[in-house]
Amino acid sequence: MDGFPILTTMMLVPLAGAILCLFSGGAAARGIALAATLATFALGVLLWMNFEIGGPQWQFTERAELFEGFAYALGIDGISLMLIMLSVFLMPICILASWTSINKRVGEYMAAFLFMEVLMIGVFAAQDLFLFYIFFEAGLIPMYLIIGVWGGDNRIYASYKFFLYTLFGSVLMLIAMFWMVGAAGTSDIPTLMQYNFDGDAQFWLFLAFFASFAVKMPMWPVHTWLPDAHVQAPTAGSVILAGVLLKLGGYGFIRFSLPMFPEASGELAWMIFALSMVAVVYTSLVALVQHDMKKLIAYSSVAHMALVTASLFAFNVQGLEGAMMIMLGHGLVSGALFLCVGVIYDRLHTREISRYGGLSINMPYYATFFLLFTMASIGLPGTSNFVGEFLALAGIYQVSTWVAFVCTTGIILGAGYMLYLYRRVAFGAQNNEDAAAMPDMDAREWSMMAAIAAVVLWMGVYPESFLAPMRADIAALDARIASAAPADDSQLADGPARERAANAITFEAHERGDH
Repeated sequence: MDGFPILTTMMLVPLAGAILCLFSGGAAARGIALAATLATFALGVLLWMNFEIGGPQWQFTERAELFEGFAYALGIDGISLMLIMLSVFLMPICILASWTSINKRVGEYMAAFLFMEVLMIGVFAAQDLFLFYIFFEAGLIPMYLIIGVWGGDNRIYASYKFFLYTLFGSVLMLIAMFWMVGAAGTSDIPTLMQYNFDGDAQFWLFLAFFASFAVKMPMWPVHTWLPDAHVQAPTAGSVILAGVLLKLGGYGFIRFSLPMFPEASGELAWMIFALSMVAVVYTSLVALVQHDMKKLIAYSSVAHMALVTASLFAFNVQGLEGAMMIMLGHGLVSGALFLCVGVIYDRLHTREISRYGGLSINMPYYATFFLLFTMASIGLPGTSNFVGEFLALAGIYQVSTWVAFVCTTGIILGAGYMLYLYRRVAFGAQNNEDAAAMPDMDAREWSMMAAIAAVVLWMGVYPESFLAPMRADIAALDARIASAAPADDSQLADGPARERAANAITFEAHERGDH
């Protein structure tokens, strides 16, 4: 792989596909989009296979100085690798999910998805601050179009709300970026991750970045754009929104807020915990009373992401690993749940839970997959979300028993609303003849569900495959932020804390070469 620009190639393939789709008819555009996304996924598998665990932190680096203060710089660590793999895995499934449901402007629709794939890979691979910002913000455009052109009846309102919410926070982040480059004298992200900004400046820089990442997660109370966006978006739009775009906020906290502003992160951890606790409980209770399946899953996403933010700011390895595993697991499971909604919506054209019931009788294969993803969302052992939630709660408990208690309450409520949803859809009497007459899944739908189900079980049974590439990068981040960790209220002994501080000092000495 030496010298081969695999990251640029992974971006050029969907970009070329997007251009071809713009000039192609419906059937041809579908084929081109599927071929481009599968080729990009194959390149992603090649990327993963050649990633050297225990090697340099930044691998597959590419750099071209475009002009002073701005470089086309790409490179990935284990954290970026996993999020890129999540993106390229879900994209072919999104194309298949749109195969029959999208019949208007098919070429432009497929081009929008392929362009979004370019931007998602770019945002996780960018190593220049302004290059990251371009990819980060440009991702708004295709999703805005997907919701606004191919969405539901209230799509214009939802698309504007999505666009304005996310854009507003990012303006503050851009101002902060200009100040950072002026202070540090570089826009190189790996360099900035080791730069020590002044403590007072960190406070304001953290808030500027927080304004953007909190909306992207989304965190309570700036989450209200998400249910509207999900309800109005086409099925594939909801899959990629929940699966990947919500992870941009978590990635931003990991890549920028924690390593670049550790002191401010420690000082403001109480605010993150407070907002996360409210979100976990409040959005879970709101999900319990929903009548629209998409809205219920959307609110569950906010609750899951609140657990991510709480565990990120636990300032320990378990919390960081748990946050990453939840993001990966939630990306798969929430995407699969939106696919489950899409399968029956394509048949009956309604998302109202009351219109269904007893689907396990006439759609047994569908009911089986839906049950698996419901259990995975709850965090059943042996599925992807269990690993992340267990690690996250273990990390949070080391800092605050009360935050851990409230977050656990949210998980219990999650079991309530997901099982309640499943019972009303799959079990009970078949009161609606049109729902009772729906056929079970076809081969296309089977392939989508089976692919995600396999990875969900893989993550649950052998999570080491996903943790191993990230372990060294999470250890490096933990060493960077250890000195700023907030005071804990747990009943654990001081021994683990002292041992962790010693490990941080040893790790930093190793990085300097002081053996």
